[in-house]
Amino acid sequence: MKVRFWVWSVILCLMVLVVSVSGCVPAPAGDTKLKLSLIPVLDTIPVFVAQQNGYFKEVGIEVEVVPVKSPQEQNAVVQAGQVDGMLTDLIVLGIFNKQTTQVKAVYTARRPFPDAPLFRLLAAPNSTVSGPADVKGVPIGMSQNTIIEYITSRLLEGAGLKPEEVKAEEVNAITVRFEQLMNGNLKFATLPDPLAQGAIAGGAKLVIDDTKRPELSQSVLAFRNEALKNKPNTVRKFLIAWERAVEEINAHPEKYQGLLIEQGRVPKSIENSYKMPPFPGRGLPTEAEVADALAWMRTKGLISRDIPYEEMVDRSFLPK
Repeated sequence: MKVRFWVWSVILCLMVLVVSVSGCVPAPAGDTKLKLSLIPVLDTIPVFVAQQNGYFKEVGIEVEVVPVKSPQEQNAVVQAGQVDGMLTDLIVLGIFNKQTTQVKAVYTARRPFPDAPLFRLLAAPNSTVSGPADVKGVPIGMSQNTIIEYITSRLLEGAGLKPEEVKAEEVNAITVRFEQLMNGNLKFATLPDPLAQGAIAGGAKLVIDDTKRPELSQSVLAFRNEALKNKPNTVRKFLIAWERAVEEINAHPEKYQGLLIEQGRVPKSIENSYKMPPFPGRGLPTEAEVADALAWMRTKGLISRDIPYEEMVDRSFLPK
């Protein structure tokens, strides 16, 4: 009896100890938190709508926006591991993954719609340009080795120009590119909307835009591999809140005109006329879209290996 009592006493003490210790173990730090690096472009508006309307809180996560001023700054904070994810494009993903996979797209944030392009190739005010053929051999203001050069090249090639007939002139800062186009220092420039629409309102002329080939243009929500591995449920909940925000924006775009002007870099000249573009529903870049972007990068010497689709895109995070 004494032996049996002693055994049960030990078992009871061990049970109490396990319960006590388990009660003191904290939950994994940051498992419901995400840090996102965002450039002030209108593609990011669903994040701010989700914050404003409490959608992140409702799904049980916290999202911290880390604002950056340029793609270069954004790439630096992602590379340093200071954030979990970003809104970016396929060219940036290819550069991140050129040696080993670091970042994957989990959702397409924006695509062109018939009346809502992402990028436009424009001619300076007072230009006599009549179409893409007039761009042949003339320098075009753009940021080189970026999504803008990729889209410009593909649009003009699709319009009949040869690759060697598309000439890029490096003007990295978008606002400087806009100003140089408008004062005639650049004959042509590729600009994102809404800045491009502001240029048109000021007299610039449309040469071609990406509504002609919508498969070329898209922004994506992308996350570092560590975040996808360590916070998969948090990423999925983020996308649920994103989708809810997109549905709200598409249903009531006028409610978010203030956010559009604040976050979307809308020029003052068109603040009263520029309307919220529609956002796409659930989707991801296709294998053909990724392959074309990577093929262009190979011709530019930006990557040297064949990057598999699965190293660029992860389908498993789309909300069910």
